Amino acid sequence: MLTDWNKIDKFAKEWLQEARSKIIASFESTLTITTKSDANDLVTNMDEEIENFFVTNIRNQFPSHEILGEESIGHEIEQLDGVVWIIDPIDGTMNFVHQKRNFFISIGIYEDGVGQLGYLYDVVHNELYYGKKGEGVHCNEVKIPPIKDVPIHEAIVGISATWLIENKDTNKGEALIELVKDVRGTRSYGSAALEFSYVATGRLDAYISMRLAPWDFAGGKIIIEELGGIVTDLDGKALNLLEKSPVLVTSSGLHEQIFKSYIKK
Repeated sequence: MLTDWNKIDKFAKEWLQEARSKIIASFESTLTITTKSDANDLVTNMDEEIENFFVTNIRNQFPSHEILGEESIGHEIEQLDGVVWIIDPIDGTMNFVHQKRNFFISIGIYEDGVGQLGYLYDVVHNELYYGKKGEGVHCNEVKIPPIKDVPIHEAIVGISATWLIENKDTNKGEALIELVKDVRGTRSYGSAALEFSYVATGRLDAYISMRLAPWDFAGGKIIIEELGGIVTDLDGKALNLLEKSPVLVTSSGLHEQIFKSYIKK
């Protein structure tokens, strides 16, 4: 039986709008905030509530689908057979807590490991970046053109200074330091989904992180690749959707320039 992607897309967009309403309403409430791996790795009651909202709806409407979510749901998944939803209910939780902006909902829907539908949702600005395999990418109703190549010296790169400090004694760290010296500028926004969307729209020309989980990159990967961009690890290898990984997001031409001139020179 063929998968009805139009039906899945319809429900996903409806659920994203409902999730937005819940999150916006929470701005007037007191959040319950705890930590995970360290004091800066925050999780709130809304992260958990929004993930549970998606999980409940997916299981009710599509009981055969699997779910991999950040907040404990689906961590036992060991393969990508069938349809799998990979969800980050609030990507950029620190921004959500401190700024009430610059956070996204990120969803990637895969079938047998192949990306089919990707969603990056800027909740506060009500901007939904969505891509469907073979049909391009839109922001709300406006189609986004393919990603353009730029030379290194004109590139704006999304990268956190943390990665340069923590990796300064490794070959990759030295390469990244040389790269940021040569580009036009760097930015750090605190949300992988936001930075993927910025590469998609040309607000950034590349995004680099030394450690992202599948729910951080699954939705953005579909969107970037549908726009002709490249998403790999820092060895140029394909990402494993079940493992954490360094991530490099660029146009195809800039990807080649970065590897040739910095990472593998």
